[in-house]
Amino acid sequence: MYPNLLDAIGNTPLVKLNLNTPATLYAKLEYLNPGGSMKDRSAQFIIEHAEQTGLLKPGVTLIDASSGNQGVATAMIGAIKGYKVIITVSEKISQEKLQTIQAYGAQVVMCPATSTIDDPRSYHTVAKEIHKKTPNSFMLDQYFNILNAEGHYRSLGPEIWKQTNGTVTHFFAAAGTGGTISGAGKYLKEKNQNIQVIALDSNTSFHATNGNPKPYKVEGMGIDFDSPVMNYNVIDTIIPVSDDDALNMLKLLAKKHGLLVGPSSGAVAHGAYTYAQTCSKDDIIVMIFGDSGRAYLTKNFYTDML
Repeated sequence: MYPNLLDAIGNTPLVKLNLNTPATLYAKLEYLNPGGSMKDRSAQFIIEHAEQTGLLKPGVTLIDASSGNQGVATAMIGAIKGYKVIITVSEKISQEKLQTIQAYGAQVVMCPATSTIDDPRSYHTVAKEIHKKTPNSFMLDQYFNILNAEGHYRSLGPEIWKQTNGTVTHFFAAAGTGGTISGAGKYLKEKNQNIQVIALDSNTSFHATNGNPKPYKVEGMGIDFDSPVMNYNVIDTIIPVSDDDALNMLKLLAKKHGLLVGPSSGAVAHGAYTYAQTCSKDDIIVMIFGDSGRAYLTKNFYTDML
């Protein structure tokens, strides 16, 4: 029993997933957070840190750029706390995410999909401009705010350590802003420096192509710019995953295992499955399933035959 919805963020289940690998695989079901994704953790931490430090007071407008989940989390938390919320998004956002943000009462500003985050038309740049022009506003700035990673360091990392009784040997998470992999990865490395921290990236991202990115379908993943949020010092390996491999794994997870998860979770599962073939039976792999497939149904990722 929780006195407030925000108190229900976190403590998501860790579920064993049998993909016939030598290592044992566990999925951390982050889509069971109240807002439907792991972004509940980082948005809550950034907002409440701003409140505690005096940056956020009643009447302030929350602003951020989001591929969807951060926007949903910010809109949900804004509704609970009584803040006006403005979220800028790319036109490639799913209809489900767009409508969810709006359902919480937030204003959505649609921006064209751009090849770089610095493009004047990009949803991040537009968010910064709105912040500058909006008196009494606060921008969470998930892409460049190191508190993004700190939120996962404080909550996600400790949960994984506790739920595995300290036996986790490998940690897999999609890399977008870098907050999840960097924050939780840092905590786990501090508990046991031998834990392998492995990030999943789109194979056509800025990072994977050495500066020659191409569009990709998977949302919420892809290292497309340099940011202080991404802590490469705690990441042992970065595995690039194609759209096809990520989306094919989605169908397998839903139709064979009952796990209806989002595209980035398909990428994480594919990368972990491939990597696990080289592991031993004593290895314990924890994968982050960041959001639900219900947020992408209109994209028809799940309807094609395997």
